[in-house]
Amino acid sequence: MNQDREREVSQAFVTLASHLALGYDVVDLLTTLTTNCARLLDVDSAGLLLANNRGVLHVLAASSDASHDLELLQLQSEEGPCLDCYHGGVPVSIADLTKETERWPRFAPAAVEAGFRSVHAVPLRLRDQFLGAVNLFGTHAGALNEDDLNLGQALADVASVSLVQDKLATDSRVLAAQLQNALNSRVLIEQAKGILAQFGNLEMGPAFNVLQRYARDHNERLTDVAFALVSRELPAEQVLAHAVRKGAVGRR
Repeated sequence: MNQDREREVSQAFVTLASHLALGYDVVDLLTTLTTNCARLLDVDSAGLLLANNRGVLHVLAASSDASHDLELLQLQSEEGPCLDCYHGGVPVSIADLTKETERWPRFAPAAVEAGFRSVHAVPLRLRDQFLGAVNLFGTHAGALNEDDLNLGQALADVASVSLVQDKLATDSRVLAAQLQNALNSRVLIEQAKGILAQFGNLEMGPAFNVLQRYARDHNERLTDVAFALVSRELPAEQVLAHAVRKGAVGRR
């Protein structure tokens, strides 16, 4: 590993650790994690599925709209690498998606059509429990090298730890409640993104960046800002104007 990459990897873990220490929302933290996966590994996009207390998977974070859509497709079609990884509890690595149409008749062609040729999934795990999975999408065919697979799993392990707020979370009921809170936060944030996208004429990805920038600049939790937007306590125009002043989006 060269010095620049080593520095970037170290910074990724430092960022995740500081997010935990400062009490960032789980959705904020895990979105940062998927972005880091796409930036640091030999892949182009990443998505993360989290299971609720009944073992039903939901999309929690993604580094791009394309990976978000493919995570949703997996859930709708009940097939794909994240589902196999979660249910099997082991990594799934596919070097060439064009050869997997029998295994995943809906997911594989859709992923190829979206521009991806390979996919790798690593489990979110906590001791003997599996919480979900992280999908790593590549635009070229080929296996992920061992170093990148190990780093991807290490980042996923940090994500798993981030879902555990205290020692009591080793209790299955408390852990289930924390996972459900994370999923509820995601729903609220999606609603807030929709409001910003509508008012600002933005795609959903940039809308999330606007929301995240406002929360961080005002030292507020992402979920709290999302709730204020959805409840109309915080005007969307105010959040968008802040993003324009900070150069996060162009002037409308």
